[in-house]
Amino acid sequence: MTNPRAVARAIDALRHGWAIRVAGANGVLDLLPAETGFAEPGLSAPLMLVSAARAATLKLANQRDAAVPEAPALIRAAEPFDLPTARALADPSLDLANPLRGPFRAEPIAVPDAAQAAMELARLAGILPAFMVLAAGDAAGTVTPADLAAFTDARRISIQARARLPVSVCEDAEIVAFRARDDLREHVALVLGRQSGDRLPLVRLHSECLTGDVLGSLKCDCGPQLDAALAAMADEARNGGWGVLLYLRQEGRGIGLINKLRAYQLQDAGFDTVDANERLGLPSEARDFPVAARMLDLMGIGAIRLMTNNPAKVAALEGVGVTVAERVPHQLAANPHNARYLDTKRDRSGHLLA
Repeated sequence: MTNPRAVARAIDALRHGWAIRVAGANGVLDLLPAETGFAEPGLSAPLMLVSAARAATLKLANQRDAAVPEAPALIRAAEPFDLPTARALADPSLDLANPLRGPFRAEPIAVPDAAQAAMELARLAGILPAFMVLAAGDAAGTVTPADLAAFTDARRISIQARARLPVSVCEDAEIVAFRARDDLREHVALVLGRQSGDRLPLVRLHSECLTGDVLGSLKCDCGPQLDAALAAMADEARNGGWGVLLYLRQEGRGIGLINKLRAYQLQDAGFDTVDANERLGLPSEARDFPVAARMLDLMGIGAIRLMTNNPAKVAALEGVGVTVAERVPHQLAANPHNARYLDTKRDRSGHLLA
């Protein structure tokens, strides 16, 4: 029997810096998060667990199983890792000052399912994906990969509230709020115009971006894209159609606000978006498209016209059962601060930009 609540407890534990136990099919891993962890003085561990991307940054690619390139890495150094050393290894901001730290040796992982689950738990907690592997744990709780699968199952999401919400671009609007019982992030849909089965809605998936949506950041195009999407949907509503903005609580394409800001710091040092995320040990794309599909399904929407420049987003939605009848381009002008960001979207992520 799965226990999704154990995942919620584990995420909370990681944010507080407590050790957790991840139980896989062939054993357990007792893990202390390198970034947030605290422990009694003198604590050390012979091994650390880091993500595949972080292992590549640490020059361990040639030591790892080529058949499973995305598997986490279990690493050993000449001396055991204490907490300050583990934090330094996890933090990519220190790489530029000491790029040849090590040497390290990658070792086989006896419990690969538990290791992979630990990486996902770190991402959900918004912390760096690096752990000290403890010999014996004072763990805050035990979680299994099956618990994690249940926790992230989009079918657990339901509509919690809905209300009329006149907005500046369209007074005829309704907001619909969604939440899962154990994951308390609230996603919302803003419906502009009257929902109708006669015309397909114009839909935009927008992952939250505090810096762009609220603070007016020029480093990305999120704020202008949000404003332009709402304006286009309002125009649809004025002409007898309707639009749906899905506002998803997936900051930084799923890596969290703090890690996104760390990526900004690395970009200022010369790395592009993709390389910055890799140095953090995180994916450049970690959004949860089944959540968006579930939201549409709960609103009775099976086919859409999708505002996006990203063919991969079309494929991802179609892969989870959404019919994308039309891709509607959503391109905006660059500015001096986000031109490289947009070039990376085009050249490395496949976005259809001129």
